[in-house]
Amino acid sequence: MISCMVRLEMDDFVIRDLGSCLYDSPLADLAMHRAHTPRFVDDDERLLLHNHLGRIHDTGGLDAQPTLEIAGPRRNIFFNPAETTVGIVTCGGLCPGLNDVIRGLVMESWYRYGIRNILGFRFGYKGLVPDSDFAPIKLDPELVSEIHEQGGSMLGSSRGPQDTSDIADRLAELGVNILFVIGGDGTLRGGLDISRELHKRNAPISLIGVPKTIDNDLLWIDRSFGFDTAYTEAVNAIISAHNEARGTYNGIGLVKLMGRHSGFIAAHATLATSHVNFCLIPEMPLLPTSNLAFFDALRERLQRRHHAVIVVAEGAFQDQIKMAQQAQDSTDASGNTKLLDVGTFLAERIGNYMSELGIEHSLKYIDPSYIIRSVPATPSDSVYCWRLAQNAVHAAMAGKTEMVVGRRHGSMVHMPIAAVTAGRNRVDPESDIWLSVLETTGQPAVFA
Repeated sequence: MISCMVRLEMDDFVIRDLGSCLYDSPLADLAMHRAHTPRFVDDDERLLLHNHLGRIHDTGGLDAQPTLEIAGPRRNIFFNPAETTVGIVTCGGLCPGLNDVIRGLVMESWYRYGIRNILGFRFGYKGLVPDSDFAPIKLDPELVSEIHEQGGSMLGSSRGPQDTSDIADRLAELGVNILFVIGGDGTLRGGLDISRELHKRNAPISLIGVPKTIDNDLLWIDRSFGFDTAYTEAVNAIISAHNEARGTYNGIGLVKLMGRHSGFIAAHATLATSHVNFCLIPEMPLLPTSNLAFFDALRERLQRRHHAVIVVAEGAFQDQIKMAQQAQDSTDASGNTKLLDVGTFLAERIGNYMSELGIEHSLKYIDPSYIIRSVPATPSDSVYCWRLAQNAVHAAMAGKTEMVVGRRHGSMVHMPIAAVTAGRNRVDPESDIWLSVLETTGQPAVFA
């Protein structure tokens, strides 16, 4: 499912720590009322990065394989909970599950480690600079008790970098010992810069990332939180598009879904409904004649069934749109290239194509993006968010830093920020999942 050329060595997965762990974990005290002690994890418990025997054999055998630290509570911790101040910040676009993660971090810090000073920084990294107009919020279990039932982020969010030196000054001023950064690859890279600035100052502050990308495009991680909710909500839009398409002669339902570089949401929503006839994603092999070939395939579909449903990821056909519109690249506050609107492009081109051929048709275009990303998390995502939050707190209290928590091969693990931001998780056009999409839709493997 991962399509990238990134090659990382064993040392690239070593987790940095702040020093010796001299305090006993308060989780051990909970064992007094249990029949068995809690399951503590040692740092030498590790998981293979790759689990295919053929790949292991081809890359030097078992001893040459990169491995990952297993996540979980450590018997000894670095920070004294009674003297620890925690900070939490959410950055980038909204995503289902943000409030679940915030709540989990607060609850785990408060109830399991006895931390009483927890600060929520408002509106992303903007709230972390000294001259910010946004004062941090004092968080406690009462304040966050029901936020997981709401969408969005109670802390707010923003895009774009801030001066790392200013942020380091602010953290020192507030006495923050642990900073939890919830965000995608740009946010995590910013967090890594902050941590490196702190390291230069010999400031023993743990920076832990909780990876957030609704597109599921962070490297090495099985699934990012919010992804399950995203394609679940996308299914409703596709069902509506299908009903609209079937409700009229030669009806066409066109749904644009999120996916700047990776088409996981479009692919999974397609498989979940089985109503989709064309699934178009950024990873599709495209030839110079792909536009015309797609329109011809759509015309043939209408001639046979008199209705069609198209799902397109927002990052598809970008080069074709640029050429057609003679557009220039521009970037947003985070430095991401602004995407051209593939939904309106396809809607207009389909209309022109059908009209030129004199084909009666009715096209309904649906863009549910902002609805999808702002809804509360599904139960599956909520469980995942809770486990991410718990393991993020365990890692931070053990003095780990410059890392994220995530799931790999079904296990919760620690991964360096540098490793998960070294490339991008994408749908492999030769993978089983894309073959399943082709089988489900009946579309050609290549439009040519």
